[in-house]
Amino acid sequence: MIATIAILCTALVALEHIYILWMEMFAWESKGRATFKGSLPDHLFTPTKGLAANQGLYNGFLAAGLIWSFLIQDPLWSSNVRLFFLGCVATAGVYGAITASPKIFFVQALPALIAILFVLLERFG
Repeated sequence: MIATIAILCTALVALEHIYILWMEMFAWESKGRATFKGSLPDHLFTPTKGLAANQGLYNGFLAAGLIWSFLIQDPLWSSNVRLFFLGCVATAGVYGAITASPKIFFVQALPALIAILFVLLERFG
């Protein structure tokens, strides 16, 4: 049961980062504008399109690492890789909450921290 929850939580974090990749790389001026309304002045979405795409690519790498962890046959290495990438997501979420918006903690860091908890419970529980 714990293993299933760990997998589901990790998969949700990966899916979230695939969505962020899409929004920042391909829909920055539409969905990005709607998502960050009030956080970024409207006139800055077009000039920051390249910066957002770069951020989106990094979010894609996080998702790729989490997906890769499902493909590793050795349970210890799978867990290690999963914990590493979840730790990266949590760190980025905490940093974003401190520097940009506290909401980022709940959207990005908290789901990763919950997934980390279940991966650790699966591993040591």
